[in-house]
Amino acid sequence: MSEPQHARAAACTRDADRLLPTDPQTRAIARDLYARVADAPIISPHGHVPASLLAKDEPFGDPAELFVVHDHYVTRLLHAAGLPLSDLGLGARAVEPREVWRRLAERWHLFAGTASGYWLDEELSTVLGIRTPLTPATADAVYDAVQARLLEPGMTPRSLFSAFRVAVLATTDDPLDDLADHRLLQGAGLRVLPTFRPDAYLDPDGRDFVERVERLLSATGSPQTFTGYLDALAARRAHFVANGAVSADHGVLEPVAADLDAAEAERLFGSVLAGTADARQRATFRAHMLLQMARMSVEDGLVMTVHAGVRRNHSTATLRSFGPDTGHDIPVPTSYTDGLRPLLERFGLDERLSLILFTVDETTFSRELAPLAGFYPSVRAGAPWWFLDAPHAMDRYRAAVTETAGFYRTSGFVDDTRAFLSIPVRHDTARRADAGYLARLVREGRLTLPGAERIADDLVDAIPRAAFRL
Repeated sequence: MSEPQHARAAACTRDADRLLPTDPQTRAIARDLYARVADAPIISPHGHVPASLLAKDEPFGDPAELFVVHDHYVTRLLHAAGLPLSDLGLGARAVEPREVWRRLAERWHLFAGTASGYWLDEELSTVLGIRTPLTPATADAVYDAVQARLLEPGMTPRSLFSAFRVAVLATTDDPLDDLADHRLLQGAGLRVLPTFRPDAYLDPDGRDFVERVERLLSATGSPQTFTGYLDALAARRAHFVANGAVSADHGVLEPVAADLDAAEAERLFGSVLAGTADARQRATFRAHMLLQMARMSVEDGLVMTVHAGVRRNHSTATLRSFGPDTGHDIPVPTSYTDGLRPLLERFGLDERLSLILFTVDETTFSRELAPLAGFYPSVRAGAPWWFLDAPHAMDRYRAAVTETAGFYRTSGFVDDTRAFLSIPVRHDTARRADAGYLARLVREGRLTLPGAERIADDLVDAIPRAAFRL
């Protein structure tokens, strides 16, 4: 059979039981559990879709821009296979979008078994209704079909927001953002919440740290003292709270906190601004600021999420040529128990703090995150994130965390995505994975069916609402 004929023969409706257990009896239970939540509204309390996308509400661009160029899950694997990022539309050199799409199609087999391949398949078939498999022979036809769909009525971001049944969508925002787009959207009846992301203003090793701190102090009229610096951060947090924010997000390499007295913190602040602090002092400053962020969360009620353990911009050459967030971030071993102890000694028993810990080092699920979440009333174990946001990893997470902390000391699913069309796909993946895990517990006699039904419902609603104080 020729390739085009094979492609037409393979075109079919997605398997209704995809990702569910293969044992017939377990699958039957999972199917019913999934059916309970399949169409439930989406609560997306942590992600990176910009508010401007919805505020402008303009049609999406071409298929390559939407599915390839800005998706580092896709570009990193193509790069690993020897395709330069410059051939994928990254960087200064202009590349014809159709050529980028053809390059994806030629290497589509590389994505077999990957989470990103599954998501792309789901977006094409279930979101856009395009059933033709992507191959080198069908690349142009699929490109044209995607382009045509993107231009249809009802395919703008706000229309899809409603079609996807998104109840809550959180963005991730710079502390000095005026949040005008969020006010516009909330005025239009869309619950799009800003998230305070202060990393660039807390890390002396970050790009333009001193300039950012100076802008922060200037914007808030605060003096160049440590107390003024803290007051400036608190003022911007208050601005976020006034505009609907429920959480503050912290992306740190190491989840380490330090508790310093006021005089020592003032001296350290002066040295990091002057550029005289050594590596150990800069690390101590970062650690103290993580503790200060916890203190502020106790005071203003913003949920504190910590996404730790990723070495950003591992490839210096790639960073120089293409900038950050282009697929070259790599996880590192991560430990929480000792590093966060100073923070938890101060605030861990205070129920005003909601601290959600995320990891890409899954050895910590059962060793640290579940025990911490299973004792401290302030701590929850965050859902599988980034490199672990995949069906089998979700299952490993449930097995590792549940036996110690249960379901109700977790965060609920977060999609953590910049790709708007992937939001319903990712939530559906998590719902199917959880239905399968719950079904196995029922079959093993560890859960009653009514108990599993309640948990399935709560995982998509009550649990994320409680974790993020929605």
